[in-house]
Amino acid sequence: MRKDLTLKKHIPRTKLATKDSLRSMLKQYGMVYVKPSHGSQGRGVMKMQKLGAKYTYQLGSKKSTFTTYEAAYRSIHKEMKGKRYLVQKGIRLLKHKGRRFDIRLMVQRAPQGGWAATGTLGRAAHPGKIVTNGSQGGSIYSTVQVLKSHAGPAGRWKLLKSMDRLGLRTARLLRGISPGIKELGLDFAIDAKLKPWILEVNTVPAVCPFSLLADKSMLRRIVRYGKAYGKTYQLKCTKAKRGK
Repeated sequence: MRKDLTLKKHIPRTKLATKDSLRSMLKQYGMVYVKPSHGSQGRGVMKMQKLGAKYTYQLGSKKSTFTTYEAAYRSIHKEMKGKRYLVQKGIRLLKHKGRRFDIRLMVQRAPQGGWAATGTLGRAAHPGKIVTNGSQGGSIYSTVQVLKSHAGPAGRWKLLKSMDRLGLRTARLLRGISPGIKELGLDFAIDAKLKPWILEVNTVPAVCPFSLLADKSMLRRIVRYGKAYGKTYQLKCTKAKRGK
């Protein structure tokens, strides 16, 4: 994806997490995310910051502070448990009711051919955590709910259209590499300038969060498109919950 110049502008810089790469990216950006290269449901994701002369990181709801980088890295390295991790430029997510959120975009093969953006929703993190996944206590909102305090109708429309274009471009690119792909779930961070950043691309996206929205039109469309290529979905959410 980084070879595509359009997509590259919307992907946070990411490197293999080593002692040196983590130090240099932390120095450059001030805040980074350290995440498993093959993780799922937000497990193992850590947020690390340099605050003055101190280094802090958060895993789940646990926060740790250190006076030296060496001590901080030893602790983080222990949490990695010998697995391959990535370090990614930190994007400071917008907030809804004091909770940081991202936006999930669903992209699917259309029954008539080609690709279509079929639904979006907002995912707000648990107040004490850094990831928005339902399994980590996240809540589901409509995109209008999470964006309305940050952008008016025209601004929201422009942002959502931009995400649609990025999602469709990603799908066409990945389809060329893996012809069997029929659907994607893209997770977007939105920064203070309303720029969308692609955080994750999921090839087996959960659809049940769309069942928590009051408006069921997107859910019906997603299910209909999936049925056209032989897919059925688990629509009962056992982890994510509807935001209040």
